Amino acid sequence: MRARPAAKTIAEDIQAVLPHVRVAVTETGVLDVTVDGAEYPPPARGEWTRGTFADLLDAVTENRSIGVRIEVREVDGSVFTDLIQPRTRTRPAEPEPAQEPARPARKKKGPALVEVTADGFLAGEDVAVAIIVSHTDATNGRARALLDLNQLPPAHGGRRDVLLLGRISGTTHIEALS
Repeated sequence: MRARPAAKTIAEDIQAVLPHVRVAVTETGVLDVTVDGAEYPPPARGEWTRGTFADLLDAVTENRSIGVRIEVREVDGSVFTDLIQPRTRTRPAEPEPAQEPARPARKKKGPALVEVTADGFLAGEDVAVAIIVSHTDATNGRARALLDLNQLPPAHGGRRDVLLLGRISGTTHIEALS
């Protein structure tokens, strides 16, 4: 004869009995609160009132981690009863598939600036800077470009060249950068 599988046990986090919260509203609006017949003290900052009802619910439900049966008796004799359920627990998100390891973050360097200056351009002329990383204007026939070496590609054969090209005059200036 085969053995029967063991019966599943109730999980420890399931609440078998709901605490009974009774709230009596007084003529002044103060709330007298008991939980399972025992007085539930007001907060240190004062009394339970209609304005602190949400705080009271959070306190007696331990921030909505447990359920309670609540009964509110108004001054006029009307009674309101409800079950406050705990928040539903969410499953942890499924882990995402393994991805390629991210490249280590580069530390940002400050700009490594170099100035390239040449004569022979027309005043106000647009001057292209190649490898085109920016444009500049010629003033009084002189073009000036301030370059960030971090924007330039690596040097080929230990040398990097920059080109200034006057768009109107056709003036060109090539300079090796160190």
